[in-house]
Amino acid sequence: MPNYTKDPEAISRLSPEQFRVTQQSGTERPFSNEFWNHHEPGIYVDVVSGEPLFSSLDKFDSHCGWPSFTKPLEEDHVEELTDQTHGMIRTEVRSTNADSHLGHVFDDGPSEAGGLRYCINSASLRFIPADKLESEGYAEYAKLFPKEQK
Repeated sequence: MPNYTKDPEAISRLSPEQFRVTQQSGTERPFSNEFWNHHEPGIYVDVVSGEPLFSSLDKFDSHCGWPSFTKPLEEDHVEELTDQTHGMIRTEVRSTNADSHLGHVFDDGPSEAGGLRYCINSASLRFIPADKLESEGYAEYAKLFPKEQK
């Protein structure tokens, strides 16, 4: 199993926006981030550690302006914590190994898919297209995307 870690070199490669979001629990602007309206097949990994987080197969348009997913790709790569900032009580989502702030999870997602909406900042993600999964070291996820979807 790959070793997904938070290392100083990975942190130093982050853009200012990626650093603000992942390391300082920031939130990017809705409707103007990289993946809010992205529909290509593939997986989304933590921008710091590379740990697999979400799949395009579980992505849906929630009309909120951020990428939204019904569930994590790997449950053990996502942690949920209570967030009481900004006068609200919400559930924060962080990557397990890199401890990157990803976004929040809400209970207003599609009921037929479990009812959850993982509202995730694009700045915390790196997208791996389905046809690049093997070459990028994520071969075990290639089976999720039949050749005709690539």
